[in-house]
Amino acid sequence: MSEDGAIILVIDDEPQMRKLLKVTLQAHGYQVVEAATGMDGLREATTAHPDLIVLDLGLPDMEGIDLLAQIREWSQIPVIVVTARDREDEKIRALDGGADDYVTKPFGMGELVARIRVALRHVANVVNEPVMRVGHLVIDLAQRGVEKDGERVKLTKTEYDLLKVLAVNAGRIMTHRQLLQQVWGGQAYDTASHYLRIYIGHLRKKLEDDPTRPQMIVTEPGIGYRLVTDE
Repeated sequence: MSEDGAIILVIDDEPQMRKLLKVTLQAHGYQVVEAATGMDGLREATTAHPDLIVLDLGLPDMEGIDLLAQIREWSQIPVIVVTARDREDEKIRALDGGADDYVTKPFGMGELVARIRVALRHVANVVNEPVMRVGHLVIDLAQRGVEKDGERVKLTKTEYDLLKVLAVNAGRIMTHRQLLQQVWGGQAYDTASHYLRIYIGHLRKKLEDDPTRPQMIVTEPGIGYRLVTDE
């Protein structure tokens, strides 16, 4: 799927917010479909075949998180949650529930458009490609090899597995629970939780120009981590 002309479904009960999003997104070349309620949003999600959904959590007829759960039953379409709720547990619940990203109101439209581009690129790049390029990194999934600026980087199995999950989801927030489940396995969540920060530190020492000021593997306080792309 090409980013150009992508169809974006905006599900938000505030007319002014829908108008602002429509004008801005259309100016960036996207097609926009609107819905003011959860039920209308679900109907448009199934009939308009959007490439991405911008979802408000506070809908008049249902919780946005419940609508997200319904959509995730049949689709992996990217969903960016946009809401005035800024509590960490709300963000974690949305991300663990299948949201690809989370933007808190008020926000800059430039930030949202950038997040949309990342999500659309991520979907377009979900192919059986053995070599991934993220910033200055080259990750060979077939050979389990990593290079930075052309130099081989030696990683342990766990370090590589953690980097792979972050890289496959480059640009997206990965919660602590998601990382722990995908790297250590669901049953190891409680016992492995204290390892995550340690291994993130190991990766930063090996991959960051300045590990004390990470620019590649950034912390989303209280939520998780994001591998930042240069795009």
